[in-house]
Amino acid sequence: MLLRAQLVEAARRPARTLLTGLAVIVAAFVVFGTVLAYQVTERTVLAGFSGTPAAADLVVTGGDGVSLRTLDAARRLPGVAEAVGRTDAFHEFADDPGAGLSVYADPGSGPLATVRVVQGRYPAAAGELAVTRRTVDRLGLGVGETLRLAGAAPDRPVAVTVVGVVDAPDDPGETGYTTEAFAARLGGSDQLRQVEVRLAPGVDPDVVSAALARAASAPGPSASGPSAPGASAAPSERAGAGLVVRAGSEVRRAEADQVSERVQDLFALVTMFVAIAVVAAVLVATSTFRIVFAQRMRQLALLRAVGAPRAGLFRALVVEGAGTGLVAGLAGVLAAYGVGHGLPPVLRGFGLAVASPGHPVAAAVAVALGAALVTALAVLAPAVTAARVAPLEALRAASTTAGRRGVGRLRAAAGLLLAVGAVLVALLVASRLPGPDTENYDPANPLLTIVASGALAYAALVALGPLLVRPVLAVVGWPLRRLGPLGRLAVGGVGGAPRRAAAVSVVVALGVTLVAGALVGSASLGTLLKQELAGMAPADVAVTARGDGPLPAGLVQRVRGIGELDRVVPYRSSPDVRVAGAEVDGLSATDLDLRALATWSDFGASAGRLTDAGPGRVVLLRFLAEQAGVRPGGEVTVTRGDRSVRLRVAATMANTPVGAGLLVDPADLDRLGVPAGPTGLLADVAGDDDRARTAAVRALRAAGGQQVGIVVTADDRDELDGRLDALLGVLLSLLGLTVVVAVVGVGTTTALSVVERTRESGLLRAVGMSRRRLGAMLTVEAGLYGVLGAALGLLLAWPYSWLTVAALGQDAPVEFPAGQLAGVVLALTVATALAGLLPARRAARVSPVVALGAGD
Repeated sequence: MLLRAQLVEAARRPARTLLTGLAVIVAAFVVFGTVLAYQVTERTVLAGFSGTPAAADLVVTGGDGVSLRTLDAARRLPGVAEAVGRTDAFHEFADDPGAGLSVYADPGSGPLATVRVVQGRYPAAAGELAVTRRTVDRLGLGVGETLRLAGAAPDRPVAVTVVGVVDAPDDPGETGYTTEAFAARLGGSDQLRQVEVRLAPGVDPDVVSAALARAASAPGPSASGPSAPGASAAPSERAGAGLVVRAGSEVRRAEADQVSERVQDLFALVTMFVAIAVVAAVLVATSTFRIVFAQRMRQLALLRAVGAPRAGLFRALVVEGAGTGLVAGLAGVLAAYGVGHGLPPVLRGFGLAVASPGHPVAAAVAVALGAALVTALAVLAPAVTAARVAPLEALRAASTTAGRRGVGRLRAAAGLLLAVGAVLVALLVASRLPGPDTENYDPANPLLTIVASGALAYAALVALGPLLVRPVLAVVGWPLRRLGPLGRLAVGGVGGAPRRAAAVSVVVALGVTLVAGALVGSASLGTLLKQELAGMAPADVAVTARGDGPLPAGLVQRVRGIGELDRVVPYRSSPDVRVAGAEVDGLSATDLDLRALATWSDFGASAGRLTDAGPGRVVLLRFLAEQAGVRPGGEVTVTRGDRSVRLRVAATMANTPVGAGLLVDPADLDRLGVPAGPTGLLADVAGDDDRARTAAVRALRAAGGQQVGIVVTADDRDELDGRLDALLGVLLSLLGLTVVVAVVGVGTTTALSVVERTRESGLLRAVGMSRRRLGAMLTVEAGLYGVLGAALGLLLAWPYSWLTVAALGQDAPVEFPAGQLAGVVLALTVATALAGLLPARRAARVSPVVALGAGD
């Protein structure tokens, strides 16, 4: 009977039931959407994976490679439609040491080819080569060009002619393709990395596998003996002469597993943040059920008055919650399924190669049942409170009861105990932070300890939230109180129900803490990465002289006249310098002027100040300074040959540019007897795209000829920057899930509180408040939930962000991006205000007469 009464009540007010389960709908959508996103990502990655071709039925590999003789034997076997060899190696240009080509073996056409000819033809004989499009642009190689590769014997270079241009799966700009025989010859061996075999239709792979094994083990053209064709093991385990024959599907699966490991690692991270979003949904659902049960307190008291036992009422409320969760879970699963299968075709219409997901029925059922279970857990605490209602509450005129304002002693004591535990654990981590050069440091344990401390701190926030609302609100609500009665009423409305405000704000605080932590961490690691990149790639292009001599005479002036470059910084470098007290020989000293570089602001000193560098002062690599036992301000002796100079240490750096261990003033290099004339130069490209860099490289090659080496360091820098930006984008998107759930919670709470405060709204309208001002007041209240949660979240984010960055052990400076953090607070305030806009408009439309009689 009790359950039937509860279900009738839920059916009578479907809007309230929908609002009750809205956070669970979002959580179910996120969870099942993650399952579909994993399938989409994995299928997309595997579809674009360019490993062993899909047409390869068998793959022959060996510890020392596969001989060309085995390849020829495979081609002669009955049932083999095609067999190709794979090998690859980097070969320097004989006339330009340091530069060269990565040469791959490929058939160039047919089902087993991985490249496609776009100009000229594919190599068919020794001495012929096809290059990729980007190689043509970067190295200036075209069809008909002849070049000499060092090959296996540098003293006997091999002449090759470019006969074609191909499209390849990967194109770093220094790639060529040729026949397997010529590729092996360039490497000075007859060994291939693997042989791939395509079978004729209807041929038994076991039979061909056994024949391949016999052919590989035979000393000559004849097989080692007869063997029954069918009596053989599976092709994945066939071996001969140290070779292994495996099914192509098995090899592709192994290669795909290596590629998809990154996807699995990413979604392991996703799972963690999805779990956080589910926790946020549970908190929102708990708060929502507490409000709903408070609004139905008169009805529950009537059930108690007619004999309903507390235990029976509790069970009915829990079953009602589980049913709401099941319906919400199904709604979320169906919504995610529709989006998951509807979005890929749309993206493919825009030219993006995105695969469609499958139909994970088991996962869908698990998510729906999990939503029911999670909601049942969320309703436990509100159900216990609601079931304790006294029958006399049925005599109240109002149908709702005001929520409690404070917390019980037991809850307060538990909250304080959790807070003390969080502080003690954090202090333990702080006492064990690594120094600048701590060896064998593993950040895993400190980071896990920080997570434990953060969990304790958040649990304390949940327990003590109602006590913290008023003091925090007094600070963040101060500007609103100065705006007049509307602001004072909005602040009073939030502060008047601290338990409700805390229940919603702590969910917002969770999202803000995580997002703020991600922003601080990314800003800190980004600063560290910029410092490292400044050392690795201080400019877009690096030009060095061949050997130990200086750059060709007049080259710097010619380079400065190149229109594709907008900054040229020459430098001298000497590779035979010693630092007294350091145990490293062959150090390089340079007079590179860091201030002249565009990356000057990215350089950072580990100790001291880079601006103090100048005549008589040196900047040392940090580990050199430690070996020499000097610090900034101390003096060190630098020796080259029979000359020595005494220099004062201006600063130390973790990474120095152009591979130098010391940065000194040009006058001090003169005192060490370093010959005049620059040995290298750094230059920036005028444009940012690959075309501009290619044009700059061509101009530099024309200016320097074969006497200089050119490295485009901007490519590596862009790759690292792209990885960091992609990782940050994924991380913030995942953390945004928690914020979305929090915003939904604000909207739900505001909508339900409109019903709870109907008489209050009617009274305000009756004393003269306009609909517009009433709606604005309630909207401002909703925005205050966001401000309140943001303030609590930032209070947690500041110490834990600092502690996390320090515990990484990367010497990253802790950066607090004030602009981004302010943007998060502003965006969250606007989002929560918008979430309360519709409920506020609904409250403003209620007639004062109807509102004043709502509780009767």
